[in-house]
Amino acid sequence: MADIKLLGIAGSLRKVSTNRGMLRAAQANLPAGVTMEIADLTDVPFYNLDRPEKPAAVIKVLEQMAAADAFVFAATEYNYSLAPALKNILDWASREPENALLGGKRAAIMGAGGGMGTSRAQYHLRQVCVFLDVHPINKPEVFANAYAGGFDLDGSVKDTELIKLISTQMLALTAAIKAR
Repeated sequence: MADIKLLGIAGSLRKVSTNRGMLRAAQANLPAGVTMEIADLTDVPFYNLDRPEKPAAVIKVLEQMAAADAFVFAATEYNYSLAPALKNILDWASREPENALLGGKRAAIMGAGGGMGTSRAQYHLRQVCVFLDVHPINKPEVFANAYAGGFDLDGSVKDTELIKLISTQMLALTAAIKAR
């Protein structure tokens, strides 16, 4: 198989987001032959069918999705559910003809938040993936408490056990992609 291209998408728009930090940790710990871009959702407006044309920020992310073999979702949790920014870009992508950007692709899901990490958001995202025909890997699950000292002030992961878990998840995602 040729090189594998991943696209990381975080639900958080914050520059010092721990979820974006998890994506950077994944990007730094990929297996050989795997690369990952991280999408920027900052300027992506809410999906609206009344828009006559897609905005440039949307087109850029949709092009990244088209080029990706799989996704790494950092599922930020807001009010027991996934953050609107992540759901919104999935809504934009789902409107492409024949679900071409999402259908049949593999994904890894991770997240950092309070208490239980982002477990509720991750499970909700898995429900969304069923409709979108995106196939998340099941193990390992990556939940991190963003307030337990595992992250630097810039949101970067510093906990070595969490970095190992993220690396293991990237290995599992790579194996799942190759198995198809």
